[in-house]
Amino acid sequence: AVLWSSAYYWVLGVPFDMIQRARRHGGSAEDDLEAMVRGKVRRLLLIQELSGSWLLAFVSFAMTALAILAFWYAVEFAQALFLLLFPMIFVVAMALSSARRIHRGQLAGAPLLKVLLRQRFWTQVIGIFAVFVTAVFGMYQNLELSAF
Repeated sequence: AVLWSSAYYWVLGVPFDMIQRARRHGGSAEDDLEAMVRGKVRRLLLIQELSGSWLLAFVSFAMTALAILAFWYAVEFAQALFLLLFPMIFVVAMALSSARRIHRGQLAGAPLLKVLLRQRFWTQVIGIFAVFVTAVFGMYQNLELSAF
């Protein structure tokens, strides 16, 4: 719950209340949002440029190891971690895509808000789907274990 709550609240590293305030009031709140988004976008793209391939390799290795532990060796803790972390890969990929779009288009004002709100919406969709799959998997595991 904390993982997905944080993912919903922090859109590209920017708190959602800041996005709401910029949307409602504009002016200096919108300027603050644009400045913060520019900094966060530059930071994300710099991290991707400098160590993106190493991070991709490490995350791929870790998720593969976790999947093997979870589903080949049936380690319940690994199952829980995998079901929590795997959907976050899609959220991070979307965040990088949004960051590139913002940086490439030098977005500001309404177009920037549209990209940020779309990012939050799809993060929520992925989160709802992930929580549903995790709940169904957990119920299945409980029913399977109680049958013996």
